[in-house]
Amino acid sequence: MTIAIYPGTFDPIHYGHIDIAERAAQLFDKVIVGVYDRPQKNLTFPAETRLALAREALKNTPNIEVYLYTGLTVDFARKHGARVIVRGMRFISDFELEYQMALTTRKLAAEVDLVCLMTSLEYAFISSSSVKEIAFAGGSVSAFVPPHVEQALKEAARQHGLTF
Repeated sequence: MTIAIYPGTFDPIHYGHIDIAERAAQLFDKVIVGVYDRPQKNLTFPAETRLALAREALKNTPNIEVYLYTGLTVDFARKHGARVIVRGMRFISDFELEYQMALTTRKLAAEVDLVCLMTSLEYAFISSSSVKEIAFAGGSVSAFVPPHVEQALKEAARQHGLTF
């Protein structure tokens, strides 16, 4: 059985993330989506909320599991018996970072490979940052995220004192 992990902050998960996860699930026996709990980023949602949003978004794909993790991604991969880390690439500029990550991964865990899937064209422009910016400015993000994520973004905007 080939197990892959798909790590990220997923703040919030959007259709581009879902596309990569579901396509990875067609390639590997099991895909474990790892929601990283403490990245060095300003986050909109706490870890448990990001975990719940991702689980709901991916619940209809039986060979995808979603877990929270901390620490090194390679340790998370080892813990779950994964030999592959899946990453999504939107633009050519992503290549440099992903290449560096692949080399670092190989140095830390020679038994783990990094596989990049090119984002589907219809999702290539979506990022969590742009989704949050649109939502917090009062725009509709229904084309970018599932309804439960849109609702969570509206609630987050309200908690920040933004009403539309």
